[in-house]
Parts: sequence; structure tokens; C-alpha cells
Amino acid sequence: MKSNILLATALAMSFLVTTTTMAADYVIDIKGQHASVNFKASHLGYSYVVGRFNHFSGEFSHDPANPAEANVQVIIQAKSLDTNHAERDKHLRSADFFEVNKYPVIAFESTSFKNGQLVGNLSLRGITKSITLDVIQIGEGDDPWGGYRSGFEGEVNLKATDFGLPGWVGDVAVSLQVEGVRQ
Repeated sequence: MKSNILLATALAMSFLVTTTTMAADYVIDIKGQHASVNFKASHLGYSYVVGRFNHFSGEFSHDPANPAEANVQVIIQAKSLDTNHAERDKHLRSADFFEVNKYPVIAFESTSFKNGQLVGNLSLRGITKSITLDVIQIGEGDDPWGGYRSGFEGEVNLKATDFGLPGWVGDVAVSLQVEGVRQ
């Protein structure tokens, strides 16, 4: 009898340890718009064009006890590009730049995470390259509606020519602010 109690206790403890160290799955909070994908690119070397993508979705897995197991997927609708200037946006969506009719989606899928750097494959204009985002966790915890949230910020500089964009564009600074709702 005593050995059954010990066995049951050991199994219960191993279950608790297993469940507390497993990664949690999150969906990026698009409904509440607690997420954004922004960019900044040089305009002829005189100033910057600043913009964002208004429509995207994604999910991630996160375990604070084992950050190396993080996993992220983001899908951006290229047509949702918005620089607050209709004619410029039309030009940026054309074959001169993003060619959104031929390449409607920009996709990112992570491959590893270590020391605040998220590595993954970015597919843009039919070209897939490995990129590294510098990532920090903003915070996580219970929300007022009975859910649990986790938020991150990431930044990367992309070389425009790596993705078939004109060379004079130079580097494009991309920043993401992501708040996920645990599923």
C-alpha cells in the first residue's frame, strides 16, 4: 500500500514538472491589434519612408524555462503595405518593389532561438533567406479577461537586394511588436 502511494505521488510530481516546463502556444492578438509589423527605408538618402503591414497573422510557442525551444510563424499580407500615401503604396505594391499580385504573402518561420536572437527563414518576393531578429520579451501574465498573454519585440535590418528590391533602397529596418494570447 505504501509503495502505491509513493508511486502515485511520484507520477503526480512528474506530471506537474512536465506540465510546468512545457512550451505554451500563443496566437498573435490581431483582433485587439496588440501587434504590429513596421518598416523604415531610406528615401533617396534624404529621409525615410516609414510604413507598416496592416494585415498579418501568426502564432508562437514559448517556454520561459526553455527559451531555445521557441517556435514562431508569421504570415503577412503584402498587399496590406501602408505608408500613409496612396500613390506611393500603389508603386510599392507594383513589380518595381513588392510585386504583390505575384507574391501576395511574406512569410517567416523560425528555426532556432538563442541568447535573444531568433533565427528563421523569411520568404519575400519568391526569395527565401535566413535572417536573425534581435528579440526581447516585454512581459507576460494574466489579463483582465481571464486569459494569459506574452509580449515580445523584435528588430532586424534587411538588405533590400537580398530580396530582389532595388539596390538604392539600401537597408530596411523592420520591427515587430507581438502580443500573444495563450491557447
